[in-house]
Amino acid sequence: MTVDFLWGERSRPTRGPKRALTLDRIAEVAIAVADAEGLAAVSMQRVAAELGFTKMSLYRYLPGKAELVALMLERAIGEPPALDAGDWRAALTAWAEALLERYRRHGWATEATTGARPVGPHELGWMENALAVLPPGLTGGQRMDTVAVLAGQVRMVAGQSEAAFVDVITLVLREHAQRFPAVAAAVTDPGPRDHAFHFGVERILDGIEVLIRAR
Repeated sequence: MTVDFLWGERSRPTRGPKRALTLDRIAEVAIAVADAEGLAAVSMQRVAAELGFTKMSLYRYLPGKAELVALMLERAIGEPPALDAGDWRAALTAWAEALLERYRRHGWATEATTGARPVGPHELGWMENALAVLPPGLTGGQRMDTVAVLAGQVRMVAGQSEAAFVDVITLVLREHAQRFPAVAAAVTDPGPRDHAFHFGVERILDGIEVLIRAR
C-alpha cells in the first residue's frame, strides 16, 4: 500500500500536465464533506465534484478512497502536542485529552482509524510522543500496548455521548426501574462531564504504574 503521498514524497500528479489541485486542497474539501455528512458521504467522485474536477483527475493525485481517507485523517489529527516527560502520568493524560479533542472535532475520524490503512507522520508522531514519555520498566511490546489501550479508550469515548446515553437509560428506567435496580442506582450519580473518559485513563495508568513498580 503506497504511502508516499502522506510523507511529502509525491506532491504532484503522477501523469499529465500540471493542474491546480494540491493534496492539501483535496484533503480540505474531503474533510468538509465528512464533517458535514459523515465518512460514508466521501468518495472520489464526490470530492472531485466539489473541487470542480473529474474523478479521473483525482486519481492522478491519489490511488483511491483508502488513501484519500488516510490523507484526511493525517490532516485532521495534525501535529501531536508537546509533552512534559517529567511527569509521565500527567503527560499521557494530556496526550489522551488532546487526541479526544481532535476526534470530537472530526466525528468521522474514529471510523477512519480501523483496519489496515496507510499511516503518515502525524499519526506516527502521536505514537512517538506517547512512547517517549513512558518511564523505564516496560518491554517494547508493553509500551506499544499501553499506547494502544489509551488510544482505544479515547476512540471509545469519542464515538459516543456519555450524557446522551445516560439520558436514554434514564428515560427507559421511568418504566423499568424495578427490573434494573443496580442500573437505576448508578445513573442517579453519573458524575461530571467526561467522567468515563478520565476514569478509564486513570485506571489504565494505575495499572501501568503497578506493572512498572513490580518489575
